[in-house]
Amino acid sequence: MSSTPAAMAGASAPALPGPDRRQPKKKAVWRRRRLVLLMMSPWILGFTTFFAYPLVMNVYLSLTHYDLINPPRWIGFANYQYAFTNDPNLWPAIKNTLWIIAVGVPLQVLFAFGIAMMLTRAKAGVGFFRTVFYLPALVPPVAATLGFVYIFNPGIGPVNTILGHLGITGPLWFNDPAWAKPSLVLLSLWGIGTFMIVFLASILDVPKHLYESAELDGAGPFQRMRWVTLPNISPVILFSVVLGVIYGLQYFTQAFVAASIAAGNASQAGAASSLELGYPQGSTLFYPVLLYYHGFKYFNMGYASALAILLLIVSFAITFVIVRNSRRWVHYGGAIR
Repeated sequence: MSSTPAAMAGASAPALPGPDRRQPKKKAVWRRRRLVLLMMSPWILGFTTFFAYPLVMNVYLSLTHYDLINPPRWIGFANYQYAFTNDPNLWPAIKNTLWIIAVGVPLQVLFAFGIAMMLTRAKAGVGFFRTVFYLPALVPPVAATLGFVYIFNPGIGPVNTILGHLGITGPLWFNDPAWAKPSLVLLSLWGIGTFMIVFLASILDVPKHLYESAELDGAGPFQRMRWVTLPNISPVILFSVVLGVIYGLQYFTQAFVAASIAAGNASQAGAASSLELGYPQGSTLFYPVLLYYHGFKYFNMGYASALAILLLIVSFAITFVIVRNSRRWVHYGGAIR
């Protein structure tokens, strides 16, 4: 049976395209993306203005000679080369900064943890003692440093006065190169209230049944702390160590103010015109202090920018190493291995 020409023509005709349903989906996706960008625009604007742009400009200025008066002049990596080969103050500043991190941070963590443990065992007046230990953290750093410099004044300070009545000759504290950094560590321990509150909250959050089970197994106080308390608060310990290291790398205000007052330049602390670099004898010359001097006393902003970039790189590298190696001893969600 042969097909008619009309049937053959209909069979060979192409099928009409159906409606494209992908277009409405694409439009809906783009509408959602525009809404997300609109909602994130305040953060994007703030991040670009206050972080991304200054960081890019800092990288650029670190490759130039810039004195805040004349336009930046491109010199390549000369600032970095000078830092590692010719700057006589860089390595003493790095040494002092590493000292404050290696000594100050462990003492801060141990001190905050010890106070938190004592507060958890207090039977009466817990709220009062929490307030007393936290109040120093509310004192501005400049005011706290001024008070400590007076308290540890070798001539009229109450600490040396009390030691003198006991027949002990007190040290020169902030005026002695051997005691300047330990005095700053004492100042940091006095204002440890923030870390103490974090440790206290984490210790109180440890499940009680874990202590009860350990006690039934014959574990003493030290064993309970070793195998129950520390593993459960290990994320808080990591948090405190990371923040302490970052603060140590940025340690500036207390060292600069203490050196200014101890050197007798209280009225010139801001200008630092006649202040010895890192008084006394370079013992308080920390890396941020050196950066400040190059930027705002010597007006070598290009070199100061290079020091700031190096500080950023080192801070990121140290934080990355600490967090990466924390997998061996930090336990999350009660997963104690």
